[in-house]
Amino acid sequence: MTRLSVNINKIATLRNARGGNLPDVFRTALDCEKFGAQGITVHPRPDERHIRYSDVRQLRPALSTEFNIEGKPIPSFMDLVLEVLPDQVTLVPDAENALTSNCGWDTITHREFLSEVIGRLHLAGIRASIFVDPVEEMVEAAVHTGADRIELYTERYAARYGTGREQAIAPYVRAAEKARVLGLGINAGHDLNLDNLAYFVQRIPWIKEVSIGHALICDALYLGLERTIAAYLDQLR
Repeated sequence: MTRLSVNINKIATLRNARGGNLPDVFRTALDCEKFGAQGITVHPRPDERHIRYSDVRQLRPALSTEFNIEGKPIPSFMDLVLEVLPDQVTLVPDAENALTSNCGWDTITHREFLSEVIGRLHLAGIRASIFVDPVEEMVEAAVHTGADRIELYTERYAARYGTGREQAIAPYVRAAEKARVLGLGINAGHDLNLDNLAYFVQRIPWIKEVSIGHALICDALYLGLERTIAAYLDQLR
């Protein structure tokens, strides 16, 4: 079964809007685990507009499931992950002014840089994943960086799902098949939700992990967090 990692950035966004500690990011992460999530994902950015570096330090010793930290490998980010030692680091090529992640790495152009970063992660015992678009050439080049996994950027799939899911999934199936042949593990994330998730993992059943935040937290406003996590786990089954 594909594992569910809950991205709790949106909880931190809501907290930061008013200051104080409501909602409690730390408690929410533990509740997600209690309700069945098999991992927690955070994506700290330099401006700390949602998850803060201090949140990451507080969460690490308390979590009992897999901890995945996403981000652009700038010096402060690398210092953080090498300090707290998560189970996985997902490298994302965030632009400074990006509202959210909006593209995968060009693993051909940035091969040398990514290789150096991944080497440092491996020395610390951290699994390394690279955020990529569903492009076979980028998947193939990811192997040469030393990455353990790729994370397929699924925004295009989600955007096109309603008008033709077969066409929407096709490049992802090709990219995932290429990754499997090359021995790369595969994660996926961005705009996956209760409408499009089941079909995605049915067509690519060897996906190891999906990271879902925005849609899941929105659903929780209506269903409650426990029922929402259960609903997403049902889709993955």
